[in-house]
Amino acid sequence: MDVAVLGAAGDVGRAICAELIERRVLGAHSRLQLVGRAGGLSARAVHGLRVDLIDAHDEHAPIIDVALRPEDVVADVVVMAAGRTIPTAAGSGVDRDALASTNLPIFDEYAAALAEYGSGHEVVIVVTNPVELGVAAMSRRLNRHRVIGMGAWLDTLRFRREIAWSLGIRRQRVSGFVAGQHGEGVVPLWSTVRLRGLDSDDRAAFVRRLRGDRDLNIFSEEIAAARAAISRMAGDDITDAFDYVDGLPPGIRTIVRPFLTHQSGAKTAFGTARATVELVDTVLDGREIVVAGQVALEGEISLGGQPFTGVLGVPIVVGPDGWTRVLLDDLAPDEDAYLGEVAARIGAFTDRWMLE
Repeated sequence: MDVAVLGAAGDVGRAICAELIERRVLGAHSRLQLVGRAGGLSARAVHGLRVDLIDAHDEHAPIIDVALRPEDVVADVVVMAAGRTIPTAAGSGVDRDALASTNLPIFDEYAAALAEYGSGHEVVIVVTNPVELGVAAMSRRLNRHRVIGMGAWLDTLRFRREIAWSLGIRRQRVSGFVAGQHGEGVVPLWSTVRLRGLDSDDRAAFVRRLRGDRDLNIFSEEIAAARAAISRMAGDDITDAFDYVDGLPPGIRTIVRPFLTHQSGAKTAFGTARATVELVDTVLDGREIVVAGQVALEGEISLGGQPFTGVLGVPIVVGPDGWTRVLLDDLAPDEDAYLGEVAARIGAFTDRWMLE
């Protein structure tokens, strides 16, 4: 099985390539294709990256080669990690329009090339932001069931980690999902949270303890207030900012801790790479596993009692042919209402850019 990483020379792309090899997701006879851009700096860098990866992992490295044109991309799984990234300066926000302006043409270019020159059986995992726009653009030309945005899975792992941290346990004992938009539009689905080793009554008691009397009706305002506080602190003392985040509820920490990590200058490449490689491994493994991802829906779920069409992060079943179905049980009223609001925002954003 072969994997192509578009944008392999970037921070996230490099981390994904290293993680694929270190975890031995690709065997010695599999192929890792490092994709750069002809005429750009990455055209040189991917050749150096190839040598560096072989130097580090020669004992178990897969076959590694380089491609510089979209039409030369050939793989079973294509990881889209190319394009502009979020700035790391303290106090800077996420400008989705700026990201879309640069990255939408990249989404379209590679989608067109895969549609014309690909096998039709590739599974595309979108890492590049805005993830939802990437999924919408690539699903327009490719089989929508073979296009998955990894943002919801990364945010799900972060949600589980924050719950585990609050309870003093390992993340492996926590299950549960988020939905919605990658980043500030995350919708924590507390109704899906389960703690291994606890019955339903004990689990419900722990969730009540973690949430208190809060619900999602004011969640967006809480996120905005926390991010504003972090932006003020981060420019003066980053330690104070991280201490402040530690004191926030787990649902809010899920969103603002990565925001602060990115603003610290460290970025979030390793966490992103880990979540991405888990999705790649799931596809290549041949089994069906429940994860979460941004996908293009056509009535598979209902929000506010109405069938929903559009791109949204949801729990999904993923296997070798991409995603096959959505697993979204009846939501709590505040979850359904807030997810509907986020879905409307995503739809307005993607429609505006896709129709321009």
